[in-house]
Amino acid sequence: MIKIKNMKYAVAANKKDENSEISAMAARAPYFLIFNEKGELLEKISNPFAVGGGGAGFSVAKILADKNINCFVAENIGKNMAEALKERGVEYCERAGLAKQAIEEIVKK
Repeated sequence: MIKIKNMKYAVAANKKDENSEISAMAARAPYFLIFNEKGELLEKISNPFAVGGGGAGFSVAKILADKNINCFVAENIGKNMAEALKERGVEYCERAGLAKQAIEEIVKK
């Protein structure tokens, strides 16, 4: 993963605090937690696509790209979501566990 100044990470989360479990459903996660390159929580976003029809991956990828997210973290990132993120220049990685712990591990690399 490329390290850049002002890097921003988004984590698919089940709850809206940094000690939440990472969501297994990337595009259908209830919340997205935004962290900076120091692992500090910057913002909490409720996912408007958590419930609904198809195409959530493409819509969520747009939200993340519009927020200038460099890397997206979820437990499982499906093929369509991965393609949508790639098209928008957003890297991604799969992690399980707590959001804050995953970000701390990622930013230390």
